[in-house]
Amino acid sequence: MRTRMSETPAAPIKLVYAFAKERGLIILDSAARPVVVGARGRPDPWAVIEARRVVDGPIVIDEMPPEAFERRLSEIYAVDGIRAGDFKLEGDAGDLALLAEGLPKTADLLDSQDDAPVIRLINALIAEAVKTRASDIHIEPYERALSVRLRIDGVLREVLSLPSRIIPVIVSRVKVMARLDIAEKRLPQDGRISIALGGKTVDVRVSTLPARFGERVVMRILDKEAARLDLDALGMPSEVKERFKQALQRPNGVILVTGPTGSGKTTTLYAALTLLNDPSRNILTVEDPVEYAIDGIGQTQINPKVGLTFAAGLRAILRQDPDIVMVGEIRDVETAEIAIQASLTGHLVLSTVHTNSAVGAVTRLRDMGAEPFLLSSTIAAVLAQRLVRRLCPTCRRPYRPDAAERLLMGVSPDADVVIHAPVGCGRCSQTGFEGRVGVYELVVSDETLRRLIHDNAGEQELAAHAFRRGETLAQCGFRHVLAGTTSLDEVLRVVRQEEEDAGV
Repeated sequence: MRTRMSETPAAPIKLVYAFAKERGLIILDSAARPVVVGARGRPDPWAVIEARRVVDGPIVIDEMPPEAFERRLSEIYAVDGIRAGDFKLEGDAGDLALLAEGLPKTADLLDSQDDAPVIRLINALIAEAVKTRASDIHIEPYERALSVRLRIDGVLREVLSLPSRIIPVIVSRVKVMARLDIAEKRLPQDGRISIALGGKTVDVRVSTLPARFGERVVMRILDKEAARLDLDALGMPSEVKERFKQALQRPNGVILVTGPTGSGKTTTLYAALTLLNDPSRNILTVEDPVEYAIDGIGQTQINPKVGLTFAAGLRAILRQDPDIVMVGEIRDVETAEIAIQASLTGHLVLSTVHTNSAVGAVTRLRDMGAEPFLLSSTIAAVLAQRLVRRLCPTCRRPYRPDAAERLLMGVSPDADVVIHAPVGCGRCSQTGFEGRVGVYELVVSDETLRRLIHDNAGEQELAAHAFRRGETLAQCGFRHVLAGTTSLDEVLRVVRQEEEDAGV
């Protein structure tokens, strides 16, 4: 006899994943009366009858656009959490080949019915990383345990600790998925996994590194949908965005994006290329590695083992009649000189440099050996950026800043100002933050700045002119603090206020 749902508080009702994906139906709200069922466009009548049978009651159909349906499909069927107790090895763990077999390379992780503990663990880790917007999965072997950490909003958080005896099994499984050599444990290896998760494809970049107690594995999650490769979606201040777009319309010159690793430089460059991408232009890139495939753009990955460095790749693509060139990073004087020569011969060159500020990019190139008179005539714009964590809107705590905080942000002592601090709740996993937002500073070359660069002016003198009207990174961050988007401590952590003061 069937128990009525009102008598027993049960988990939300779900259709079988394969049926939901194929027939285009998902249960959005099983607690409502009638039950709300989402449909990919106009539903199949027979599928509706089956859904009504599963929920054992009346239903109402909510027709959804395909993109919205696929997104909800992934959210509903993604793994809800990971528990170490779910993944206990039984029998002989030495047969790595047997334990490592499982998923075909195009498998949909949400549709996997394989109960092999190791396979379920890897699937759960990747699904959890995508669900929580993690950028990296760290699998770290130690003497007594295997630690698994996720980098969420730029901060590592441990999600799982397993017995050390599972280390070789986990590493071998990841290597099989990434098509790496299982037997080679002495050298670092790099690979890639392309997987389906619900209705979208996610690329996972895999790096292994020999360590004392086994091989460390880092998996970088490359979710093109989450990256939002669109300048309008990056959260730039409107003035900065418009000035940056104007710089991108130049027929030639060098445009640089600067910042530390993980500050979103590559995403900004991809968004710029997406804006410029049209059939009238030949756009070519040299990257390490190619993170997102963009239709209409020729992308080349460097391979130093065979001599294909940034400099060699840039020389080669300049013989391919490009209009716009993107170099993943300027690391040496050779690449810098070729990029400068390319801009002098009529190309628009986009690249990144690892510096702490926008004007610091000029001095860094100068220190590499680039001639000041060439830099002054080729640099069109430099964008510096950081990512700060957004405060959780559910639990953030408002308070009035004290005199020192007001002075730091340049706020009048008499102004009625309220800012917010993180607290922590269930929604944000007790961190107080949810998601990230960019802070930016943009320097666009003008006649005075070109003269200063030509005359070998110092960084402070360049900054004094560049930010007479524009915001620095710190000032942009303080504006987010005053708007309630992030906290003052978070901005100071990321922007490094003492360096900004030294440069202005």
